[in-house]
Amino acid sequence: MLKIEQENLLIQKTLTERLFPVAGDSVKSLDRIITDFDFTTYHLSTIPGDKTKLLVSINLKCWNDLLKYGVLDYLRSKFQNFNNLTILDKAQAEQGYNYSLLLDTDAASRDDEETKLTLIENLSLFKRHSIAAPFHKAFERYDELAKKYANANTYAEEVQQELSNEEVLVIRYRGADETIYLKPSFDRVTVIFSTLFQDETDKIFGKVFLQEFVDARKRSVQTAPQVLYSHIEAPLDIQNCVQGSSKDENKGYVTFVLFPRHLVRGDKRENCISHIQMFRSYFHYHIKCSKAYMHSRMRFRVKEFLKILNRAKPENLDDEGKVIENRKTASGRRFDVRV
Repeated sequence: MLKIEQENLLIQKTLTERLFPVAGDSVKSLDRIITDFDFTTYHLSTIPGDKTKLLVSINLKCWNDLLKYGVLDYLRSKFQNFNNLTILDKAQAEQGYNYSLLLDTDAASRDDEETKLTLIENLSLFKRHSIAAPFHKAFERYDELAKKYANANTYAEEVQQELSNEEVLVIRYRGADETIYLKPSFDRVTVIFSTLFQDETDKIFGKVFLQEFVDARKRSVQTAPQVLYSHIEAPLDIQNCVQGSSKDENKGYVTFVLFPRHLVRGDKRENCISHIQMFRSYFHYHIKCSKAYMHSRMRFRVKEFLKILNRAKPENLDDEGKVIENRKTASGRRFDVRV
């Protein structure tokens, strides 16, 4: 199956052209709007009167949810170490966008190659860093609970009651219709995606794909997270958090259970965040790819059948290969060939 890159390739290409200019090329003004899979919008534009200053802005549907989980502090920790990058406050941010950064491309282009590549990588992961904030908050809460209940009887009724009342982090990443739910516990973090199927065939493809996730873990990938799928009805863990009715015929709920081996601090935790937040885009992208492949195979088969039918038609040609209107039978009678 194809892999969706975590970086936004258009941002990566635009910044690479700016920070690694070709000798002799003049600096040009830029105004580029980029839309991602989940309606995330980026705007890259030069400041009027100064083509060396590049404004990078982002708009996320779930920004108000992210604010509750420390997205501003997390983004600051990612971008404050770059000397040529200025973090704009809310009043200075571009109108219509949630967060803006101002990059001095002229000064940044004089940095060493490693610094420039690191800057490009972090800006191309702008959305990833934004949505990572609640995941870090959930994982930090898991660390606290694991330490708190390390020597406790976790089967005790009062402990189970405390854990059941643990806050569920809600990220409405595609508006009210599709949401990510994060619930930390002392021995796991449960990540639940609610996804909307617009087409009946998408539901069938979705079930097949998700069953393959389950079967693959049973067959060979024992270290993978546990995957559960429920259609229409929301899992018990999040029923109190689901807006409106917890039953929707067009909705599916995909549950990932992340165990301690997936939550080890460092690169493993960062990779876990990067991959799991891309699941919805990855899932629906491959549903569309599978449908497109099946349609192409169906068209190919129809063409093959038409060729067979055309070959089965009686030829209406004379000995020289010219078309004739009719032919004679052995007894001399004439008959018309009808197509």
